[in-house]
Amino acid sequence: MANTITTTSFLTPFHFHSPRCSIPTPNSAKAFTVPRRKAISLIFSTYILSDIGTSLAQQPQQQPRRFREYVDTFDGYSFNYPSNWIQVRGAGADIFFRDPYILDENISVEVSSPSSSKFKTVEDLGPPEEAGKKVLGQYLTEFMSTRIGVKRESSILNTSSRVADDGKLYYQVEANIKSYASNNELAVMPQDRVVRLEWDRRYLSVLGVENNQLYELRLQVPETVFLEEENELRRVMKSFRANKILR
Repeated sequence: MANTITTTSFLTPFHFHSPRCSIPTPNSAKAFTVPRRKAISLIFSTYILSDIGTSLAQQPQQQPRRFREYVDTFDGYSFNYPSNWIQVRGAGADIFFRDPYILDENISVEVSSPSSSKFKTVEDLGPPEEAGKKVLGQYLTEFMSTRIGVKRESSILNTSSRVADDGKLYYQVEANIKSYASNNELAVMPQDRVVRLEWDRRYLSVLGVENNQLYELRLQVPETVFLEEENELRRVMKSFRANKILR
């Protein structure tokens, strides 16, 4: 598998201006006379403001997130992902990256087998709303648990379609899944089985078709993190492409 990785850099220009200075003449010296007490107060205030300015300048500024491009020429797809995410092998997907600090935040790609089904267009899944139900059903099947007292709540938040710059039609599906579990599922009395929220996650899928195969980009992120990183995650979604395999 031949992969091409590129890094996007961001540069911020700075502009400096030199204000004009007026030098007082001897005749105007009186206008600049300041009482001793006011002069001391002025010096002290200037020192405090200068110290605050220095402290703010020393604080690290938040840098724009950088992205890399992952290109799979063998299976035929590409997308951008945050440059600090790490690849995890053996995760069961065709490719899998995750945030090194927020382990529940990750991205993966699934590719259908050409021998099991033939796709001509993503519209073979039906309209976006119908495709969204299939995607959510697949998620719930994968998250099935044999534990007693586990409850899952799910909902489709949004479905849409778009034509990308490669001329292909893509579906986008957004869903939420919450998992609840009892802290004492073997308790006899109902009041002893307190149900608590285990996790609350946003699932973002992009579906595309090429090479008679269905391609699905999957993003998983905790709901609280999604609110902070929505713009970056949507950038990843828009970057996904199903590419023609040249062999």
